[in-house]
Amino acid sequence: MDGLDLSVGADHVATVEFDRPPHNHFDVELIAALADAYAALDEDPECRAIVLCSSGRHFCAGANFAGGGDAGGEALYAEAVRLFAATTPVVAAVQGAAIGGGLGLALSADFRVASPSSRFAANFARLGIHHGFGLTVTLPAAVGAQAALELLYTGRRVGGEEAHALGLCDRLAGDEELRAAAHALAGEIAASAPLAVRSIRQTMRGELADRVRAATRREGAQQAVLFATEDFHEGVRATAERRTPRFSGR
Repeated sequence: MDGLDLSVGADHVATVEFDRPPHNHFDVELIAALADAYAALDEDPECRAIVLCSSGRHFCAGANFAGGGDAGGEALYAEAVRLFAATTPVVAAVQGAAIGGGLGLALSADFRVASPSSRFAANFARLGIHHGFGLTVTLPAAVGAQAALELLYTGRRVGGEEAHALGLCDRLAGDEELRAAAHALAGEIAASAPLAVRSIRQTMRGELADRVRAATRREGAQQAVLFATEDFHEGVRATAERRTPRFSGR
Protein backbone atom coordinates (compact mmCIF):
# COMPACT_ATOMS: atom_id res chain seq x y z
CA MET A 1 0.00 0.00 0.00
CA ASP A 2 1.27 3.48 -0.84
CA GLY A 3 2.93 5.09 2.19
CA LEU A 4 2.14 2.12 4.45
CA ASP A 5 4.43 -0.63 5.69
CA LEU A 6 2.81 -3.81 7.04
CA SER A 7 4.51 -6.82 8.60
CA VAL A 8 3.71 -9.61 11.11
CA GLY A 9 6.40 -11.01 13.41
CA ALA A 10 6.94 -14.46 14.85
CA ASP A 11 5.53 -13.20 18.17
CA HIS A 12 2.13 -12.67 16.49
CA VAL A 13 2.52 -8.87 16.62
CA ALA A 14 1.91 -6.94 13.41
CA THR A 15 3.52 -3.58 12.73
CA VAL A 16 1.50 -1.09 10.69
CA GLU A 17 3.68 1.91 9.87
CA PHE A 18 2.73 4.93 7.80
CA ASP A 19 5.04 7.48 6.24
CA ARG A 20 3.79 10.93 5.21
CA PRO A 21 6.76 13.29 5.68
CA PRO A 22 7.37 15.74 7.10
CA HIS A 23 4.50 15.83 9.62
CA ASN A 24 2.53 12.67 8.78
CA HIS A 25 -0.66 14.54 7.90
CA PHE A 26 -3.43 12.15 6.96
CA ASP A 27 -6.07 12.19 4.24
CA VAL A 28 -8.94 9.89 3.24
CA GLU A 29 -6.60 7.58 1.36
CA LEU A 30 -4.26 7.05 4.30
CA ILE A 31 -7.04 6.37 6.81
CA ALA A 32 -8.63 3.98 4.31
CA ALA A 33 -5.29 2.20 3.89
CA LEU A 34 -4.95 1.83 7.66
CA ALA A 35 -8.49 0.48 7.89
CA ASP A 36 -7.76 -1.97 5.06
CA ALA A 37 -4.63 -3.13 6.89
CA TYR A 38 -6.57 -3.68 10.10
CA ALA A 39 -9.25 -5.63 8.21
CA ALA A 40 -6.63 -7.86 6.59
CA LEU A 41 -4.92 -8.48 9.93
CA ASP A 42 -8.26 -9.33 11.54
CA GLU A 43 -8.41 -12.25 9.10
CA ASP A 44 -4.79 -13.33 9.64
CA PRO A 45 -4.62 -16.16 12.22
CA GLU A 46 -0.98 -15.29 12.91
CA CYS A 47 -1.83 -11.76 14.08
CA ARG A 48 -2.92 -11.24 17.68
CA ALA A 49 -1.97 -7.60 18.26
CA ILE A 50 -1.00 -4.56 16.18
CA VAL A 51 1.54 -1.79 16.73
CA LEU A 52 0.43 1.38 14.95
CA CYS A 53 3.37 3.68 14.30
CA SER A 54 4.75 6.25 11.89
CA SER A 55 8.14 7.27 10.57
CA GLY A 56 9.85 10.56 11.27
CA ARG A 57 9.80 13.00 14.17
CA HIS A 58 6.04 13.20 14.71
CA PHE A 59 3.31 10.59 15.05
CA CYS A 60 0.63 12.54 13.19
CA ALA A 61 -0.27 16.22 12.78
CA GLY A 62 -3.84 15.38 11.73
CA ALA A 63 -5.43 16.81 8.60
CA ASN A 64 -3.66 19.49 6.59
CA PHE A 65 -5.93 22.54 6.57
CA ALA A 66 -3.44 24.79 4.80
CA GLY A 67 -5.55 24.67 1.64
CA GLY A 68 -8.63 25.83 3.53
CA GLY A 69 -10.71 22.76 2.64
CA ASP A 70 -12.46 20.21 4.80
CA ALA A 71 -9.63 17.65 4.45
CA GLY A 72 -11.93 14.71 3.92
CA GLY A 73 -15.28 15.35 5.60
CA GLU A 74 -17.81 12.50 5.55
CA ALA A 75 -15.56 10.21 3.50
CA LEU A 76 -12.72 10.58 6.00
CA TYR A 77 -14.91 9.79 8.98
CA ALA A 78 -16.51 6.81 7.24
CA GLU A 79 -13.02 5.32 6.94
CA ALA A 80 -12.11 6.35 10.50
CA VAL A 81 -15.08 4.40 11.87
CA ARG A 82 -13.62 1.28 10.26
CA LEU A 83 -10.56 1.62 12.51
CA PHE A 84 -12.79 1.41 15.57
CA ALA A 85 -14.67 -1.57 14.12
CA ALA A 86 -11.52 -3.70 13.82
CA THR A 87 -11.26 -6.71 16.16
CA THR A 88 -7.49 -6.91 16.79
CA PRO A 89 -6.02 -4.96 19.76
CA VAL A 90 -3.90 -1.97 18.75
CA VAL A 91 -1.02 -0.26 20.57
CA ALA A 92 0.00 3.14 19.17
CA ALA A 93 3.63 4.27 19.45
CA VAL A 94 3.36 8.05 19.70
CA GLN A 95 6.61 9.91 19.07
CA GLY A 96 6.72 13.68 18.83
CA ALA A 97 3.35 15.29 18.23
CA ALA A 98 -0.16 13.84 18.02
CA ILE A 99 -2.17 16.93 17.12
CA GLY A 100 -5.83 17.43 16.23
CA GLY A 101 -6.97 14.49 14.15
CA GLY A 102 -3.61 12.89 14.94
CA LEU A 103 -4.72 12.75 18.57
CA GLY A 104 -7.97 11.20 17.34
CA LEU A 105 -5.99 8.57 15.45
CA ALA A 106 -3.87 7.80 18.52
CA LEU A 107 -7.01 7.46 20.64
CA SER A 108 -8.49 4.98 18.17
CA ALA A 109 -5.92 2.49 19.52
CA ASP A 110 -6.53 0.44 22.66
CA PHE A 111 -3.31 1.76 24.22
CA ARG A 112 -0.73 4.47 23.62
CA VAL A 113 2.97 4.40 24.46
CA ALA A 114 4.72 7.79 24.39
CA SER A 115 7.89 9.45 25.66
CA PRO A 116 8.36 12.49 27.92
CA SER A 117 9.08 14.53 24.77
CA SER A 118 5.80 13.50 23.09
CA ARG A 119 3.04 16.07 22.99
CA PHE A 120 -0.69 15.87 22.49
CA ALA A 121 -3.23 18.56 21.58
CA ALA A 122 -6.87 18.77 20.58
CA ASN A 123 -6.16 22.11 18.91
CA PHE A 124 -9.40 22.46 16.95
CA ALA A 125 -10.72 25.52 18.82
CA ARG A 126 -7.40 27.24 18.16
CA LEU A 127 -8.09 26.67 14.46
CA GLY A 128 -11.66 27.92 14.75
CA ILE A 129 -13.42 24.59 14.18
CA HIS A 130 -15.19 21.80 16.04
CA HIS A 131 -13.19 18.76 17.08
CA GLY A 132 -13.45 15.57 15.02
CA PHE A 133 -12.27 11.96 14.54
CA GLY A 134 -14.58 10.71 17.30
CA LEU A 135 -12.88 12.66 20.09
CA THR A 136 -16.34 13.33 21.49
CA VAL A 137 -16.29 9.69 22.57
CA THR A 138 -12.63 8.77 22.99
CA LEU A 139 -11.18 11.79 24.78
CA PRO A 140 -13.54 11.74 27.81
CA ALA A 141 -13.07 7.97 28.02
CA ALA A 142 -9.32 8.46 28.33
CA VAL A 143 -9.05 11.53 30.58
CA GLY A 144 -12.51 12.12 32.07
CA ALA A 145 -15.21 14.60 31.09
CA GLN A 146 -13.80 17.69 32.81
CA ALA A 147 -10.25 17.26 31.56
CA ALA A 148 -11.62 16.62 28.06
CA LEU A 149 -13.58 19.88 28.16
CA GLU A 150 -10.49 21.82 29.22
CA LEU A 151 -8.35 20.29 26.48
CA LEU A 152 -11.01 20.92 23.83
CA TYR A 153 -11.83 24.48 24.91
CA THR A 154 -8.20 25.63 25.24
CA GLY A 155 -6.50 23.47 22.59
CA ARG A 156 -3.38 23.49 24.75
CA ARG A 157 -0.48 21.10 24.23
CA VAL A 158 0.20 18.43 26.81
CA GLY A 159 3.68 16.94 27.28
CA GLY A 160 4.31 13.24 27.67
CA GLU A 161 4.51 13.15 31.47
CA GLU A 162 1.28 15.10 31.93
CA ALA A 163 -0.33 12.99 29.20
CA HIS A 164 0.58 9.88 31.17
CA ALA A 165 -0.87 11.35 34.36
CA LEU A 166 -4.07 12.34 32.55
CA GLY A 167 -4.51 8.99 30.77
CA LEU A 168 -3.79 10.18 27.23
CA CYS A 169 -1.00 7.60 27.13
CA ASP A 170 -0.66 4.37 29.08
CA ARG A 171 3.11 3.89 29.26
CA LEU A 172 6.16 6.15 28.96
CA ALA A 173 9.52 5.18 27.46
CA GLY A 174 12.61 7.02 26.32
CA ASP A 175 12.66 8.34 22.78
CA GLU A 176 14.97 5.57 21.61
CA GLU A 177 13.00 2.84 23.38
CA LEU A 178 9.49 4.02 22.51
CA ARG A 179 8.86 1.71 19.55
CA ALA A 180 10.29 -1.28 21.42
CA ALA A 181 8.14 -0.49 24.46
CA ALA A 182 5.00 -0.37 22.29
CA HIS A 183 5.97 -3.68 20.73
CA ALA A 184 6.58 -5.17 24.19
CA LEU A 185 3.08 -4.17 25.34
CA ALA A 186 1.59 -5.62 22.15
CA GLY A 187 3.62 -8.77 22.80
CA GLU A 188 2.12 -9.08 26.29
CA ILE A 189 -1.33 -8.93 24.71
CA ALA A 190 -0.38 -11.42 21.99
CA ALA A 191 0.86 -13.86 24.65
CA SER A 192 -2.65 -14.15 26.08
CA ALA A 193 -5.22 -16.54 24.65
CA PRO A 194 -6.32 -14.88 21.38
CA LEU A 195 -9.95 -16.00 21.50
CA ALA A 196 -10.25 -14.73 25.07
CA VAL A 197 -8.65 -11.38 24.22
CA ARG A 198 -10.97 -10.80 21.27
CA SER A 199 -13.97 -11.80 23.37
CA ILE A 200 -12.95 -9.40 26.15
CA ARG A 201 -12.32 -6.65 23.62
CA GLN A 202 -15.77 -7.15 22.11
CA THR A 203 -17.31 -6.83 25.56
CA MET A 204 -15.34 -3.69 26.39
CA ARG A 205 -15.26 -1.95 22.99
CA GLY A 206 -17.97 -3.64 20.94
CA GLU A 207 -20.21 -0.57 20.77
CA LEU A 208 -17.37 1.89 20.21
CA ALA A 209 -17.60 2.01 16.41
CA ASP A 210 -21.34 2.80 16.56
CA ARG A 211 -20.74 5.52 19.14
CA VAL A 212 -17.94 7.03 17.06
CA ARG A 213 -20.12 6.85 13.92
CA ALA A 214 -22.84 8.85 15.68
CA ALA A 215 -20.31 11.30 17.11
CA THR A 216 -18.61 11.97 13.78
CA ARG A 217 -21.96 12.81 12.18
CA ARG A 218 -22.33 15.66 14.66
CA GLU A 219 -18.63 16.57 14.53
CA GLY A 220 -18.55 16.60 10.73
CA ALA A 221 -21.71 18.70 10.44
CA GLN A 222 -20.35 21.30 12.84
CA GLN A 223 -17.00 21.36 11.10
CA ALA A 224 -18.72 21.97 7.76
CA VAL A 225 -20.43 25.04 9.22
CA LEU A 226 -17.29 26.41 10.87
CA PHE A 227 -15.06 25.89 7.82
CA ALA A 228 -16.95 28.80 6.24
CA THR A 229 -16.19 31.25 9.05
CA GLU A 230 -13.61 34.02 9.18
CA ASP A 231 -12.32 32.54 12.43
CA PHE A 232 -11.35 29.29 10.71
CA HIS A 233 -9.36 31.11 8.04
CA GLU A 234 -7.71 33.25 10.72
CA GLY A 235 -6.86 30.14 12.75
CA VAL A 236 -5.19 28.48 9.76
CA ARG A 237 -3.28 31.67 8.89
CA ALA A 238 -2.12 32.13 12.47
CA THR A 239 -0.92 28.55 12.67
CA ALA A 240 1.02 28.88 9.40
CA GLU A 241 2.53 32.17 10.59
CA ARG A 242 3.27 30.80 14.08
CA ARG A 243 1.42 33.59 15.87
CA THR A 244 -1.50 33.96 18.25
CA PRO A 245 -4.79 33.98 16.33
CA ARG A 246 -6.99 37.08 16.48
CA PHE A 247 -10.54 35.68 16.42
CA SER A 248 -13.51 37.94 15.66
CA GLY A 249 -16.42 35.57 16.32
CA ARG A 250 -17.45 35.71 12.65
